[in-house]
Amino acid sequence: MAQAKIQAKMNEAVCSKFSRTLSMADRSGRLLESLDQLEIRVEALREAASAMEQERECIVEMIQSIQSSQEMRNICAGEKEELTLTAERLMGRALSVEISVGTIRNSQQEEALRKATAMIDEIVKKLLDDMEVGRLQLLALHAACVTEAPAVPIDQKFQAIVISCALEDQKKIKRRLETLLRNVENAEKNIKILDHQKADDKEANGSQ
Repeated sequence: MAQAKIQAKMNEAVCSKFSRTLSMADRSGRLLESLDQLEIRVEALREAASAMEQERECIVEMIQSIQSSQEMRNICAGEKEELTLTAERLMGRALSVEISVGTIRNSQQEEALRKATAMIDEIVKKLLDDMEVGRLQLLALHAACVTEAPAVPIDQKFQAIVISCALEDQKKIKRRLETLLRNVENAEKNIKILDHQKADDKEANGSQ
């Protein structure tokens, strides 16, 4: 009789332990499922914030393009003043939107980003001295950031550095180069327009 009771207790203990194990496994599974869902939401949040960051950059670039456009120079003083104030107001509101998506980097990626940024900054400093040479150098850097075969020579050194950067930094580097190239293209167009205007003015003065 006593032996039977002992055996019954042992069986209860085993069943209780087995039930607790299943319960712990269930709880762990539910927690893991919740974390998986949260991970999806976190990545969606980062993507949305990154898209907003790009939209802000695009808006700022478009406002700057309007401010420096030839059309802005050719309008009368009264209208120009009103448009300038509107552009400045929009720029202020756009810049007041602060969006920051941090990037987790190891020491190698930090160093690679520093080197890539330094190379771009060095070319930007020289743009005013020789815009055409600077444009070609920027094209070579941009060619190092694209997957398809570029039509211009690739800066191999820059490519090796960019590959060592974090993926998000690679995308930002590419976007910055594309913005710089558009700005250079717009600046070159404005310079050509001004040169044509000067030539026309000289011809007009000469014919008088």
